[in-house]
Amino acid sequence: MKLAIGCDHAGFDYKEALLSILSKNHTVQDFGTHSNASCDYPDFVHPLAKSIAANKNDRGILICGTANGVAITANKHKGIRAGIAWDTELAVLTRQHNNANIICIPALFVSLEKAAEIVKPFLKLSLKEAGIKIA
Repeated sequence: MKLAIGCDHAGFDYKEALLSILSKNHTVQDFGTHSNASCDYPDFVHPLAKSIAANKNDRGILICGTANGVAITANKHKGIRAGIAWDTELAVLTRQHNNANIICIPALFVSLEKAAEIVKPFLKLSLKEAGIKIA
């Protein structure tokens, strides 16, 4: 699976760790940020969302402090369905009920271990497994 990952400064450490984990089994494009220096998340979210909308990447992972800013920004793009998840059940439901193609993780509210667990079901569920029917 081709993945896109991005973050702001609050999510940088999580992004780096998840990038290392995910790169073992997936092709992952890193949209930044590339340090924990203060930055503007839209600079990284817009290119990531465009890559998903253009089918250059299959799914995306965005990480910021609350996940709200990255989700709002990503959802401005046609064809993007970004959902916030702070546990695995929400990750599954966001995929099952909303056909989300981007998961947004709130780094200030979950541990790195929890973030890694959240990503697993989001990436595992195909449309069929998620119970989504495309006409």
